This record gives sequence, structure tokens and C-alpha cells, in this order.
Amino acid sequence: MLLAAAGLAALAGAGCQSRAGLGDITGSIGRSAVTQPQSKSEWAAESERWGKRYDANPRERDAAFYYARALRAQDQNAQALAILQKAVLVHSNDLEMLGAYGRSLAENGRLKEAEDVLSRAHSPERPDWRVLSAQGTVADQLGDNARAQQLYQAALKLAPGEPTVMSNLGLSLALSKQLPEAERVLKEANASGRGDARIRQNLVLVLGLQGRFAEAETLARQDQSPAEAAATVAYLKRSVSQQNSWDLLKAGGKARGAQPSQAQAQAAVEG
Repeated sequence: MLLAAAGLAALAGAGCQSRAGLGDITGSIGRSAVTQPQSKSEWAAESERWGKRYDANPRERDAAFYYARALRAQDQNAQALAILQKAVLVHSNDLEMLGAYGRSLAENGRLKEAEDVLSRAHSPERPDWRVLSAQGTVADQLGDNARAQQLYQAALKLAPGEPTVMSNLGLSLALSKQLPEAERVLKEANASGRGDARIRQNLVLVLGLQGRFAEAETLARQDQSPAEAAATVAYLKRSVSQQNSWDLLKAGGKARGAQPSQAQAQAAVEG
């Protein structure tokens, strides 16, 4: 699933980032008739289908929303942002659209703007756990881990045990060097039966940061070949041994030449 060069990038970047959950592309709360694709090819087909509909009528709400969602899933973030920026002008009272716009701003590194938009995407009377989780990822990227963790906890009160939120919370705890608690949260999420490769990736990272490389490699093999798991853990060992390992984690583990894998993109979609 991951190559050595992308190992820490996928591990550290899958949860606490604008995309997922960075934000999360999980969208339609009240529009369940539109299902979410589960593979790279399905997302490409989704993009083509909604793109044609959007071209025919750019003012159509669903065409803009789902076309942008498909573009975000394929890391075409600048194009998605342009579509959502226009859509919120037409559909100014659509909180779901505003939430998607806020997450897209975060994915494009416009964190302060994202923070403002997401704060208007729901209300204290009708909070949305997805928006709360996205606000948490922005707070983490701005270096306010304590506030991020409060937001994740608020999201979990609305969606108890939601694995995408717990994944974000686990990495936020790791960012604030609360490794045993981060491990506990991620293990709970992984044991829930609703977890995915992203949660295990994050848990591999937290185990590695604690120097428990044998455990990390065993867990990594659930989603990687033995050679890939060994390469990922070797990369972790090198990274953790560096004095700037925590800075690397805070930067999302961006290794030189790292490229997101298909599984990494899927994790981002679901986050």
C-alpha cells in the first residue's frame, strides 16, 4: 500500500490534515440516495458523471456539490475549490455546501478562511459532527491541539465511536505528545469493526514514535506486503531518530518525493 518514501507521509498525513477529514469528503447527510464511491475507478466515473451535469447547469446544487466532492477525492483541490466558491454564492443558505467549501479551503492551505467558513457551517443549536471534526483538523494545523481535541470530543458526543473522528483525535494526541492516550484511542477505533487502513496507519505511527517497531511492523502487515511494511518501519526508525521528528509529524510527515497511494486517497475520502 505504501512505499518507503511515502510511509510516514501516509501515516502522519492521513488523519490530522485538511483532507480528511483533511477533512472529510463524506458529504450528504440528508441526501443518502447518492452513495459514496469506494475505489479510484469509481471516483473517476463519479467525476465524469457529475462533471457533465455540472457543465450543463453550473447553478444546479447537487451537480456542484458532488462534482466538487469527486474532484476532492482525486486531489484536484484547486478545481474543487473554484466550483464550491461559486456554488456558495448561489446556495448561500446551504450549510452542507458551506461545510464542503470550508473543508476545501483547508485542503488548499487557506486555514484562517477555512476556520471562519466552518464556524458558519453549523450552529450551536444544530451542531454537525462532520463540521466539528473538520474544525478540529484546522485547529491542529494551526497548532492549537488543545482546541482541536475539544472539537473532536464534541463531535464524538454527537457520533459516539465514529472512527474518522477518533482517528483525528488519536493523531492530535500524538501531536501533543500524549502517546499512550493516542494509542488507546486508535486501538479502540481499530477494534470497533468500523475502522479502516487509515486508523491502522496512524496506530503504526504512534507505536513507532514509542519505539515499538516490532509491533508497528506486525500491524503494518495487515495492509502492506511484508517488504512494504519493513520499509515503512525502517523509514519510521530513521525519522524518529532525527531531532526534528516531531516537526515532521506536525508537517504531516511530508517526506521528499512522497506520493499518496490509492489507499491513502481512499482514507482521505472517508475522513
